[in-house]
Amino acid sequence: MIDRQRFPVDPWRLVETSFSLDDPGVTETLFAEGNGYLGLRGNHPEGRHALEHGTFLNGFHEVFPIRHAERAFGFAEVGQTIINAPDSKVMRVYVDDEPLSLDIAELREYERALDMRRGVLTRHIRWMTPSGKDVVIEYERLVSFEERHVAVMRISVTVLNADAPVTVSCQLINRQDGQDVYGGAGLGKQAAAGFDPRKAEGFQDRVLQPEEYWQDGDRSALSYKVTASGMTVAVVADHLVETENEYSSRSLVEPDIAKNVFRVQARQGVPVTITKAVAYHTSRGVPARELVERGRRTLDRVEHEGIQNLFDRQEAWVADFWDRSDVVIEGQDDLQQATRWCLYQLAQAAARADSLGVPAKGVTGSGYSGHYFWDTEVYVLPFLAYTTPLWARNALRMRYLMLPAARKRAGQLNEAGALFPWRTINGEEASAYYAAGTAQYHINADIAFALGKYVRATGDTDFLYREGVDILVETARLWATLGFWRFTETGEPESFHIHGVTGPDEYTTVVNDNLFTNVMARYNLRYAARVVREMSIDQPDAYRAMVERLDLDEAEPVAWQSAGEAMHIPYSEALGIHPQDAVFLEREVWDLENTPAEQRPLLLHFHPLVIYRYQVLKQADVVLALYLQGNQFTPAEKLADFEYYDALTTGDSTLSAVVQAILAAEVGYQDLALDYFRESAFVDLGDLHSNASDGVHVASAGGVWTALVAGFGGMRDHRGALSFDPRLPAAWPSLSYTLHWHGTRLKITVRRDEMTVTAGEGADVSFTVRGAGYTVAAGEAVTVPLQGQGPVIAGRPTLKQIGEQLREDGTLLSASVPDATAATSVPVHTGTIPVVTVDSGTTDAAPEPDVRTQQIPTIDATAKV
Repeated sequence: MIDRQRFPVDPWRLVETSFSLDDPGVTETLFAEGNGYLGLRGNHPEGRHALEHGTFLNGFHEVFPIRHAERAFGFAEVGQTIINAPDSKVMRVYVDDEPLSLDIAELREYERALDMRRGVLTRHIRWMTPSGKDVVIEYERLVSFEERHVAVMRISVTVLNADAPVTVSCQLINRQDGQDVYGGAGLGKQAAAGFDPRKAEGFQDRVLQPEEYWQDGDRSALSYKVTASGMTVAVVADHLVETENEYSSRSLVEPDIAKNVFRVQARQGVPVTITKAVAYHTSRGVPARELVERGRRTLDRVEHEGIQNLFDRQEAWVADFWDRSDVVIEGQDDLQQATRWCLYQLAQAAARADSLGVPAKGVTGSGYSGHYFWDTEVYVLPFLAYTTPLWARNALRMRYLMLPAARKRAGQLNEAGALFPWRTINGEEASAYYAAGTAQYHINADIAFALGKYVRATGDTDFLYREGVDILVETARLWATLGFWRFTETGEPESFHIHGVTGPDEYTTVVNDNLFTNVMARYNLRYAARVVREMSIDQPDAYRAMVERLDLDEAEPVAWQSAGEAMHIPYSEALGIHPQDAVFLEREVWDLENTPAEQRPLLLHFHPLVIYRYQVLKQADVVLALYLQGNQFTPAEKLADFEYYDALTTGDSTLSAVVQAILAAEVGYQDLALDYFRESAFVDLGDLHSNASDGVHVASAGGVWTALVAGFGGMRDHRGALSFDPRLPAAWPSLSYTLHWHGTRLKITVRRDEMTVTAGEGADVSFTVRGAGYTVAAGEAVTVPLQGQGPVIAGRPTLKQIGEQLREDGTLLSASVPDATAATSVPVHTGTIPVVTVDSGTTDAAPEPDVRTQQIPTIDATAKV
């Protein structure tokens, strides 16, 4: 999956041993640095040969009117896209007035590395110039985790075999609107190679309007106001020179570029080191002049404390991150490297987001326009909640702060409560394609689920009762009005349904009773009702304030509970599976096994209407529900559903493989689980979806942690109970990971025949392993013997010979590939979907009653569920 000659295995570093122009965009992503607020793509300091000169600030965006070919009421009206902040990475080197240009330079030595123990990007070059000068160039780049607004770049040049003139040209460049002398279009001027909805929008007109710009000695400043969004940005850079050689400097500043050029009479073997400290600040309302002053103060403080101190603090910060977040896979250095790279990307995406969202690409690229999706809540927040709870709370606060916009959006769609946007930066829905965007109402339940997971992991009822409850009440209100009741002939309410929605699978849109949506909405309704009841008992003052703040009627939680208990959960008796939606099984089956590779991903080669007519999945939908709400399904149901849907899932989404890995491990497809995990771990490192150049797939990186901890580690937290049922791969001697449970750090180590849980300081922790209960005291360890690693099923589910399975109406399931030239008079059957009958088992919590045949129970508003 990755060229190990060029990128050798190193458990703690991503190392590149040779320069190549074959994949500049991919390596720009792989070697990007960020802290959740500020992100610098892995461009070389020479500023040449880049696919995208990216400098991104979380939430820094432009808006534009969405131009619908045909408008309708309630369509999203204003789009948002991330824009390029001024580029501070350029530090060009000249020796004998000859520029270092990596594509033609004679490089005797080359190594670039993202050092995940130091939190620093390094590069070592030994360059033989055309005039015979032997030059060593060392480079370091740091985006500070502690100093949210600060980045530091340091370059050292030494001529080994002669005296020579050396020049270093340091620049700030507005690449969004302009070009430097070497070209290199800004983000807004890039033209995508063909249609790809995953890429960012571009602009023809100027985006950044110049405000204050100046130079003061070796310090430079540029600032701008964004044309339509009104946001402001400022960058201030200072330059520190260390050398025993004689040198001089000159400077130049214009609205879109600032240069600080240092000319050195370098003596043989005497280095010159230039450190560039940069501060970025943005705002939605503060004048640019004020941001320039903030940047000036930031650099004054950082330089007073010392640049080396910043590097030392970075290394200490990263060490603490690994202490609470690392996952150790014994004896698997290649997977260990990929895993640590993924976990490090999560820190780079979320550590200093500080109540901003976590974009789908973090701050590593412009893909998906820098938008926040439901990816954060389902795939990223579990890692945050169990390793660094503060980051999880900050991410949830972003949703709380979006409530006013979400309430407005619900009103536009004739619903009560709040409807969170499917994709956004500023809180407004930015999806122009409602069928696969706005219709994904499940975003509400995903946020409620993430809130519940955070509270389960931390016990933070303070946040829950102060702000989280507002999210729960407003999301539950939406489900109560979006859904509707079906009644018996005698007028009794029988079942609750949700129609006209899209689930996670974007290859199936605007359907009735999407299973994932219904299952997650049921959780949302139940959890909201429970929290309100518990709050009225445990925190009566906060409860009364909430009732007044939200104008809550006491009957509402009762109605939510009733709707949740009566939620319709689709099930096919004929096939023994849960249909993805009410009519999913009526569609024809897409024959993925015989679909040419050049027609993948399907969304780039087939009209949506073609895809929508088939049973085919972009990403796991039912399977994701089986994991997130695993205590609501029996083992037999999980196995049958997994086997059916796995053969229909294209994997065109990077959100799929991680979930398939978890369920494959649980139901017994252990080799397949490892295959899916490896695919997930190398999504970006191997550029498996051919779009790593757009930025890191942050959700997939979060899913890698979940696949390890929940898939192979077997951890679950259903109903607030911590449980384990490990599935260690046969080739792994052990797997170790850390969890934080209600303030107590737990170190879990799984081996083939035992599992050990070691507790740090804090309260005793109770848990179960395969149904047996244990308690570990603070500072002690508990070792539990294991009998095997669960069921084992060989191979993988596939499409089989047609003629074996029938739909509910008695017709055969047949598989085919859309082909306009194929004969249509006689259908050609090529396969069918297997259905495996397995004896029902039990779950770690009893499954819910079959609400399709149950009357709505009488609800006691004071009871706990």
